[in-house]
Parts: sequence; C-alpha cells; structure tokens
Amino acid sequence: MKKVLVIEDNPDNLRLITYALKRAGYEVVHAESGEEGVEKALSEKPFFIIMDINLPGIDGLEATKRIRALEEIKNIPIIAITSFAMAGDRERILSAGCNGYLEKPIDPLTVVESIHKFLKIS
Repeated sequence: MKKVLVIEDNPDNLRLITYALKRAGYEVVHAESGEEGVEKALSEKPFFIIMDINLPGIDGLEATKRIRALEEIKNIPIIAITSFAMAGDRERILSAGCNGYLEKPIDPLTVVESIHKFLKIS
C-alpha cells in the first residue's frame, strides 16, 4: 500500500481527503503544520503529498520550498489543495514547486482521479 502525506490543519478537510485516499487504497499519514509536514515528508518519504496552503506556522508555499530544497525528498510530487483562487494564485503555487493545484471544496468522489491526472497515473 502506497503512503500519502496530507498536510492539512482543518479537521473536516482532513477527514474528507483521508476518506477519499483510503477508499482509493492509500495509507494516509498527516501533519497539521508546515513544519511538521516537512519533518514527516523526510521521515515517511511518501508516494505523494497533499499540501494545504494556508497553514499555521510556515505556510504551504514555504513548506513546499523547504521540501524541494532537501535532496532526499525533493522529487516527491506535491499537490496543493487550497481555497486560494485569486488571479495569480495558481501560478504562485506552481512556481513554489507544487506539481498540481486543486481548489477547495474538494469532491471526495473525484479528487483522487484529479490527483492521478497530475501524477499521470491511470
């Protein structure tokens, strides 16, 4: 079973994405802050990371940049899931190092399919 790291501080959003990922056969570990997310990415070495952008402590953009700076985990795909939907946000998120971008609210029935498209998994 492939492991996924979800970095999300909202319990309802965490429950929703965890449900969708487990239903698709993934093992889910989670972190509630950007700092904890970077630490868990390093210790768990997940298949991919779901990254909220608005996090306590360092935000998801900074957490993504820190992950990209660490040689042993820099190639782990990171998918941003965020409520930021203003002009320029998508570009800012992708230029920070995320491989994909999904807007909240997510649909638990289709979110894994959307993630797989970013990761080119059929």
